Amino acid sequence: MLKSWSRRLDDQTKELFLYLKLKNKSTDPTPALGSPEIRGPSLPISNSGLKLPAGSNMLLLLMASHKDSQFFEGGKSHLNGNGASHGEWGRAWKADWFSLISVIFLLLCSPIIVYYFIMSCDQYHCSLSEPAIQLLMGKVRLLDIWDKTPYFSWKVLILYFSWVMFQAFLFMIPDFCHKFIPGFRGGVQEGAISPAGFVLKYEINGLQAWLITHALWFANVYYFHWFSPTIIFDNWIPLLWCANIMGYLTSIFVWLKAHFFPSNAKDCKFTGNFFYDFMMGIEFNPRLGKWFDFKLFFNGRPGIVGWTLINLSYAAKQQELYGQVTNSMLLLNVLQGLYVLDFFWNENWYLKTMDIAHDHFGWYLGWGDCVWLPYLYTLQGLYLVYHPVRLTTSYAVGILLLGLVGYYIFRMTNHQKDLFRRTDGNCKIWGKKPKYIECAYTSASGTKHYSKLLISGFWGIARHFNYTGDLMGSLAYCLCCGFNHILPYFYITFMTILLVHRCIRDEHRCSNKYGKDWKRYTDIVPYRLFPGIF
Repeated sequence: MLKSWSRRLDDQTKELFLYLKLKNKSTDPTPALGSPEIRGPSLPISNSGLKLPAGSNMLLLLMASHKDSQFFEGGKSHLNGNGASHGEWGRAWKADWFSLISVIFLLLCSPIIVYYFIMSCDQYHCSLSEPAIQLLMGKVRLLDIWDKTPYFSWKVLILYFSWVMFQAFLFMIPDFCHKFIPGFRGGVQEGAISPAGFVLKYEINGLQAWLITHALWFANVYYFHWFSPTIIFDNWIPLLWCANIMGYLTSIFVWLKAHFFPSNAKDCKFTGNFFYDFMMGIEFNPRLGKWFDFKLFFNGRPGIVGWTLINLSYAAKQQELYGQVTNSMLLLNVLQGLYVLDFFWNENWYLKTMDIAHDHFGWYLGWGDCVWLPYLYTLQGLYLVYHPVRLTTSYAVGILLLGLVGYYIFRMTNHQKDLFRRTDGNCKIWGKKPKYIECAYTSASGTKHYSKLLISGFWGIARHFNYTGDLMGSLAYCLCCGFNHILPYFYITFMTILLVHRCIRDEHRCSNKYGKDWKRYTDIVPYRLFPGIF
């Protein structure tokens, strides 16, 4: 019955979408790839390179490469950007067999992967190979491993959901930071134009939530003593069960919401296949009321606010176990803390990136932000609790410089893009007026649009140089852990695969959108990430 009902709603949604495009021929409902805003200059990069909430996008790697090859199959015939009129923004309307197999595989295996990593630290001192070897040799059974795993706890469940509700409360408080912090752009901000032509408003208050949360954390540690600063580490596996419950409940709720009371029906996409719709999402921007946006909340809170608290709990556990916090743990906290603060300082700009302006909200975002991000992005700190690495001064300085240079490249590259976009090219980059390529594309409504592809500054060095800085920072986090185990290096391995794949995927879309103008751009800027290499 639900399947039949969803198909009928699917047909109605398509009719409404077509009607909107015919009615508003002067407006392009499909966000520009380089800049999701259709007004002003566009750039050849569709994402900021922020790896924090993009971590959930790892769940798309298998599907995306297959889907993109189908999506761009006819791209060569579009000589000057007419391919934009044939493209679909957001996820697919139909699910092919490969995508369905990938979806089911990821739904089944992703929770197991997270459990395996955390269990390996808890029972095998962070060795990824030892549990597998013992299982294969018959020295241990799966039930033996499971019996040693800390169980679900109602007390921890209350703790976890209190944390989520507290972050939801902070999410709904109007921002005050922009009123007294110079240069910070918070408060009510407009997002990108949705596929159906909606422009949503957001309350940007992530920095405020982060500051309040951490002020309370340090007040507890040094004055109130409500709870132990090691509380997160001490309950890390019971919290994993709670995070999974939250991720699945959220995913089920937004699936039901999309069927029965969607926020914007014209921005829904149905395939009629439960598994695909459940994972990839149906609603583009599910909301409760006017301001509670699921996508922005789960992308930024509670996982990213929690990231720095998790690291602080790891540091507190080191102090408890060894009587000191190692320089490697301090360095990791500084570098990752800088990255988290950067995310919230630029949260308004994040509204125009792929995660908000392109992806629908389903299991891969709901579960990914609740489980994958906080558990696998913090593996370095967890490893350092079990292996308190002490770095030589020269090695620590080298890692610090690598992380800071990577951050500088990442931030300045994105700043140059944002500056160029906001000023329509009327600015200076590296002391000179920026150079760019004028290009044109035709939108789904048949309207012709004009964009500018920046080729100055870092954007003249490589087409995704912000990703290069991102990878440098990711490597610095891993190097804090030394070279005795492979587990901490999962992060740089994953990020390299993710960002290289994203480079290729984005460039397929840009090539289809801009046609021969994209070819002109790649002739001038021939490398994607590393000049002279790739």
